[in-house]
Amino acid sequence: MSEVSNLLDSKGHEVLTVKPGQTVKDALMRMDRIGAGTCVVMDGGKVVGIMSEKDIVKSVVMKDQKPTETTVAECMTKVQYTVAPDTTLDECMKIMTEKRTRHLPVLRGSQLFGIVSIGDVVKYLLLEKDFQIRNLKMQIKK
Repeated sequence: MSEVSNLLDSKGHEVLTVKPGQTVKDALMRMDRIGAGTCVVMDGGKVVGIMSEKDIVKSVVMKDQKPTETTVAECMTKVQYTVAPDTTLDECMKIMTEKRTRHLPVLRGSQLFGIVSIGDVVKYLLLEKDFQIRNLKMQIKK
């Protein structure tokens, strides 16, 4: 059974992090520069939230707020669920589905190790299933 660490080894461990006191505009500009739709909010080395483009739309655009005056803390979603590198991808899917969350920070102890999205998990599981099917077909042909 595949674990989060396998997915991160193929995807990468890089995570865009921002601070709660930064402006939404600053965070959004950094997100845009690297093509990220989400960033992890860190305060004193601790994961405290996630801010996605959806959060920005709901908290800034829909409320007619100014992104240059609104802080990340005012916009972010507080982190309620995290996973460890040895968490199975099936368990991640269960958490994401039941808790209706699209991103899970990955912590090794208390340190940020990466982040996985529901899209990352689905893509990895599909690639893994495809690999298994090809191997089974090769075995059948022998």
